[in-house]
Amino acid sequence: MDPPAVPDPIDIEKSAGTLNVSSRTTSNEYVAPESNLPIPVPPKLRTWNQRIENLAGLEARGIKRVLPEERHAASASAYAQMAMLWFSANISANNLAVGLLGPLLFGLGFTDSAMCAFGGILVGSAATAYMSIWGAQSGNRTMIVLRYFMGYWPAKLPCLLNMILMIGYGTIDCIIGGQILSAVSGGSMSIIVGIVIVALISWVIAVFGMAIFQKYERFAWAPQMFALLILVGAAGKSFNASLQSIDLLTGEPLTGGPLTAARLSFFSLQLSVPVSWAAASSDFFVYYPENTKPWKSFSLTMIGLTLSFLFINLLGIGLASGTFVNPVWLEANEVSSGALILAGYDGLGRFGKFCGVIVALGLINNNVPGTYAAALGFQVLGRYGKMVPRYLWVCVAVLIYFVCAVAGRNNLFEILQYFVALMGYWVMIMVAIVLEEQLIFRRGKTFDWAAWEDKKYLPIGIAALVAFLMGWVGAIIGMYQHWYIGPVAIKVGGVGADIGVWLGCAFAMVVFVPVRWWELKKFGR
Repeated sequence: MDPPAVPDPIDIEKSAGTLNVSSRTTSNEYVAPESNLPIPVPPKLRTWNQRIENLAGLEARGIKRVLPEERHAASASAYAQMAMLWFSANISANNLAVGLLGPLLFGLGFTDSAMCAFGGILVGSAATAYMSIWGAQSGNRTMIVLRYFMGYWPAKLPCLLNMILMIGYGTIDCIIGGQILSAVSGGSMSIIVGIVIVALISWVIAVFGMAIFQKYERFAWAPQMFALLILVGAAGKSFNASLQSIDLLTGEPLTGGPLTAARLSFFSLQLSVPVSWAAASSDFFVYYPENTKPWKSFSLTMIGLTLSFLFINLLGIGLASGTFVNPVWLEANEVSSGALILAGYDGLGRFGKFCGVIVALGLINNNVPGTYAAALGFQVLGRYGKMVPRYLWVCVAVLIYFVCAVAGRNNLFEILQYFVALMGYWVMIMVAIVLEEQLIFRRGKTFDWAAWEDKKYLPIGIAALVAFLMGWVGAIIGMYQHWYIGPVAIKVGGVGADIGVWLGCAFAMVVFVPVRWWELKKFGR
């Protein structure tokens, strides 16, 4: 899906002389007076920036709204790309590694793990699919859309958290890719070299932006799916589909409260992965026609997410179950999850290693959209962030997760266990606030999407901020992490379970409605 080749209005993305951070592009566009201060740009820097932005295929646009006349015409292939983007981005080894945690961390059997994965993926995918509907309607990126629901200033808090989330997933992608490439080489290539390869290719694609990475995702799923199907065929005979849920410490069967707690924790973890895209899902649909039906964006996003996550997580659960009956797999898993994936190709010789390389490089499919979204987040944070071109923020994001991946390359299991669930808390709280605002306070009303920088039009955001913070209170008392266990979480099942997502949403939804009613009565917006 290529962005249309249209002249950009004078803005910070394609600049000349003295720039304004915000400018009126049509008679209906709002101008935020307080952000209209002139910003001088040194001539040499301006010339250098223009040369880069004039490179063929490079997307110069940052967070500036895509006007209706700049959108693409509707086509069946363009809409199919909605589903294909999400499918391609998520049949990746990092999501497979999350599936491993059902049997290996929570002690769940094959059936229990599969059912929890199925339920969590459906709920998390639905939340992301809901947030995706705003991209085509508004022409604005997700964190800009959030200003209409949470206010100009409060929306910066989820923006910052989303940047951490996307960079965190970039770290995980690089580590797993490095592990697999190192395992393929028999240890002759260090994990760090593998991390460099994944990060470098991700950087190149993300720098060029929407046009290049949409084309990349359109075809990149095919070799990835081929390699994963080969893995199913090669490793499937060792999958232990009869594996029962057990206490990993005692070896006794899990029953009653402890079993319920383990199921609930893994369900919440599985929910947290697809829902992590909710804070970026509109970013990739801003070039679609303004009259794109919400149900179409929702359905196609839901299809792409659900199919990819179900397939890759069931594969991960299968590999994890095999470690209980296959000592070679158990030994490989003690080295790294990347080594376990490669062990699944045992017996295929060099062809198996070739498939392992494809799986490792498939992590780029997942890494590029997150890198793209993180770079936009830097611009959303403020006018000075918006001064810096998107492609430079891509460089910053890649550098950060490269350094983090190198530092944490031997601690992937801990990163997956604690980071993924922790990030899921705030995303579900954000989605709950947006949903209530739309259904209760905005039903039947329209948005002026051109007013994305007009602080006098956007809500003040008192209710959203209070509800968001109170949601975190609920998440804290319900979280079950290695470094902290909430007072409510510890009581679940007699052994404790992670219910932070559910308590966070409940607290936020209860608080938001009365405070928002007061805010509207007091301020009228």
